[in-house]
Amino acid sequence: MEVERKIILCLLMSITIGYYRTEGRDPVLHRVGGGRYSWAPQFNLTEWASHEQFYKGDWLYFGFDKHIYNVLEVNKTSYDKCIDTCFINNITRGGRDVYQLLEARPYYFLSGRGFCFHGMRVAINVEEPAPAPPLTNKAFPSSKMRHAKPLVPLATALAWTFI
Repeated sequence: MEVERKIILCLLMSITIGYYRTEGRDPVLHRVGGGRYSWAPQFNLTEWASHEQFYKGDWLYFGFDKHIYNVLEVNKTSYDKCIDTCFINNITRGGRDVYQLLEARPYYFLSGRGFCFHGMRVAINVEEPAPAPPLTNKAFPSSKMRHAKPLVPLATALAWTFI
């Protein structure tokens, strides 16, 4: 019974400290092309992508007329040659579609039906997010500490309840 109480104490303290230590980056929704319906031939998608930072866990939003355009994930060769057959994934659902970037790697998207030749393609490179900052006083901004202070007595009280 004593060992179980110590384990619970350690878990409670680890959760409390870990919550504030792992302040990470929230996923970002990137509107492809920068607008609400910018998956279209008149947008320079390469220029748009060059100004964005993509990280694992982020989302892409494709806004378009699904009766005219589509969104296909393809490999690099298909992207370079605007080949819309043998695609990896058809993202097209309703014309306001989102796609989560689950891996840190290059992604290639294009619109089939010949629109790729009119500029409807985009290549992005997804990176791993930066690791959480080390556990130091600098890792706890004063606003975070203001919220953390009530949790320390709470965790202590819970620990004493189980001891």
